[in-house]
Amino acid sequence: MADSQTYYHGTKADLEAGDLITPGYASNFGQRKHAAFVYLTATMDAAIWGAELAIGAGRGRIYVVEPTGPIEDDPNLTDKKFPGNITKSYRSRDPFRVTGEVLNWTGHPAEQLKAMRDRVAYLKQQGVEAIE
Repeated sequence: MADSQTYYHGTKADLEAGDLITPGYASNFGQRKHAAFVYLTATMDAAIWGAELAIGAGRGRIYVVEPTGPIEDDPNLTDKKFPGNITKSYRSRDPFRVTGEVLNWTGHPAEQLKAMRDRVAYLKQQGVEAIE
């Protein structure tokens, strides 16, 4: 792929360079349905949210990834919350290859993280699924 853009994937999974992040596993969000897509972003802020909000034990991690196939705008964000894809969030049915890990990142302030978790919990109670 001839794209010089740097992409990130935030998660709690412990991965290594060369590993593939593939669709078909339980989603980190919502009702944990098997994900038909994998998600990435071109912004550290969105990757940090992914790492902080991912379900599971362990610390959040941010990986530098490269798509192995085509990517498209993530309609969960671009069509519903941020028209025009200002979050630079994308998805694909093809795997992403881990090329490295971002080790020195700073999470959101505790009150901002709590507000986001409260919002996600509220939406879950309302039956709103975070991932299509």
